[in-house]
Amino acid sequence: MNTYRYPQLTGSDGTAPGGYVTEGDVLVNSTADGVDLNAIYSEYRESLELYNAERSALVSLLSFSTTRAFDTVPQGALSEGFELASEFGVPKAAGVPVDELRLAYTFEDYDRASRFTWRALRDMTQDQVDSVHRGILEASNRLVTTSILARLFDPTQGISPEGNAVYGLFNADGSFVPPFLGRSWDPATTSHYLTSGSDTLDPSDVESLIRLVKLKGHTASGQRLLLLVNPSESETIASFRVGVESADLTRARYDFVPSGTAPARYVTERLEGAAPPVEYGGLPVIGSYGDALVIESMFVPSGYVAMAASGGPNSDRNVVGLREHENPAYRGLRLIPGNQQRYPLVESFYAQSFGVGVRRRGAAAVMQLTADADYTAPTGWKW
Repeated sequence: MNTYRYPQLTGSDGTAPGGYVTEGDVLVNSTADGVDLNAIYSEYRESLELYNAERSALVSLLSFSTTRAFDTVPQGALSEGFELASEFGVPKAAGVPVDELRLAYTFEDYDRASRFTWRALRDMTQDQVDSVHRGILEASNRLVTTSILARLFDPTQGISPEGNAVYGLFNADGSFVPPFLGRSWDPATTSHYLTSGSDTLDPSDVESLIRLVKLKGHTASGQRLLLLVNPSESETIASFRVGVESADLTRARYDFVPSGTAPARYVTERLEGAAPPVEYGGLPVIGSYGDALVIESMFVPSGYVAMAASGGPNSDRNVVGLREHENPAYRGLRLIPGNQQRYPLVESFYAQSFGVGVRRRGAAAVMQLTADADYTAPTGWKW
């Protein structure tokens, strides 16, 4: 019998490119206990859609699209102010800021492939073929989410392909912190990466995050403060009550107010002020604490919380920039015919190009729940 052997290639990382889906992989149409595989593929598809929907909604509230390699911010006051006028004197001319800081974005190319033999395609159902495609879509979504959230939670400075610095949030690195309404901050000590001082989240911790972002003016243009928490921390926040003393002996300044998505309960209190919305930007809101809407998500690492000012989905007032190529043809996930398109093999390439970087370094703050004084970014986390 003649056997066709596909030439051995190496992937972009130097490893084997992955094999083909063959006839032997798809002859079985049910599990050992008699469950139709098509039903499993259908459930798999639905779960991926729910998973990707929450992940996409979360990153859209934290990011915005850009094609720029970097943005610049002035490193100094915007003007020297007015002076007293004299009858014959000539006023000094106003200048423009000379010093500027470039806030750059990374940019990388990523790819993946799907490969089938003709016999596999002959016997595969549509759901089986779709499962391969949807798995690649999920991996693409996960890649973008991981890049954006990792940039938010990690203070490590990067480098762009053009050689410019890629920053995280303010990290006491000496970079200029713009003043707001007469308030200024020391660049050498201002950091938006905090530790709680204990393993438990207290009301004072959340209030500190609110102040860090709000006092720098990132809610002055209509942005909403979002407190992003893992379910392991949301139950603690739901217990916050104004005036009640917490473990660190501080008293909460606000009540946690549940939204309409909370379970039914008996209450005797009377609500003053507006109730929190049931959703924001496509994500359910479990309640509010002070000025912040509390959003629970499994994509927030356990042991960490994040406060972010959001202008809404893909608003240019969001924290992280998602850099795409200037040429529209190279944006998003692209499907490219592979090297093999004829009998007996069918191959397709999926390609994606993007990068990330923080544009508004004061528009978010993150806290690690630990007794350590120094912040450590989450590791090994796959969003």
